[in-house]
Amino acid sequence: MCSGHDRSRGLTVAAAPLPVRDGLGPDRVRMPVEGAARTVLGFLLDEYPEEDWHVRIAARELVDEHGRQVDELTRFQPGRFVYFYREPPPETPVPFPVGVLYRGDGLVVVDKPHFLSTIPRGAHIRETVTVRLRRDLDLPDLVPVHRLDRMTAGVLLCTSDPLLRRPYQALFEQQRVRKVYEAIAGYRPELEFPRTVRTRIVKRHGELTATQVPGEPNSETLIELVERRGGRARYRLYPRTGRTHQLRLHLMSLGVPIEGDNFYPVFVRRAPGQFTDPLQLLARTLEFVDPVSGAVRRFDSAQELSW
Repeated sequence: MCSGHDRSRGLTVAAAPLPVRDGLGPDRVRMPVEGAARTVLGFLLDEYPEEDWHVRIAARELVDEHGRQVDELTRFQPGRFVYFYREPPPETPVPFPVGVLYRGDGLVVVDKPHFLSTIPRGAHIRETVTVRLRRDLDLPDLVPVHRLDRMTAGVLLCTSDPLLRRPYQALFEQQRVRKVYEAIAGYRPELEFPRTVRTRIVKRHGELTATQVPGEPNSETLIELVERRGGRARYRLYPRTGRTHQLRLHLMSLGVPIEGDNFYPVFVRRAPGQFTDPLQLLARTLEFVDPVSGAVRRFDSAQELSW
């Protein structure tokens, strides 16, 4: 579909006039302010002829933004949205479970496996933490309040109550969460630890990788050496900012890229369905003062890296 088609179906469930179905919210299309079509159906048939709109109308699964059913005679509504369900393309199942560390008080804290995306996006729709948990836990309003890269495993905080979403998102935006990561990478005897790495990271739209460039630092990570075995080492990382691929870039900048990293220092595309040699990066701990109860909360991953 064209740019008018809303791809964020996995995240906008609270305001959608159709309920979540099988973990997925509806898609939506916005009608242009100006158009020659006389009916909603006429507009949809002209713009998206590959879709079977008559079947959706017969199933009563095409509605306007107020939840009113759209039929063959519904007049064109300039600037308004229509909502409908759309089956995503088949995906290769990620063969690892999502462990639930905590569920209660409107929170769901999970132990995300490697290879599973956090939110529906691009080629990964059903095989995401968001869709799996909505479906398996019957929590249609569940939304992660922060993100982990698809290749990173570990603790992920979600809310199942839309009213709680903003307070917990603000914790991350205001850097009021203590985050601890672990990584396996190479060992260089000339490097002294602990050490703080500060660089300027730029991620350009449309590019898969980020880069470190000269200029005022916008990222910071405290790195500790936990132990080493020959030419390998286990590191503990405390990010104080949350730039894209920050930890991967900071260890690479020290000459010790994380094991299993197919993005840095050289991007190598993984074959679909390849679930071996995962990135050796784990979000071990999240700790924060709860914005609702005031209690100190701490959640730790039960996973271990290949060491």
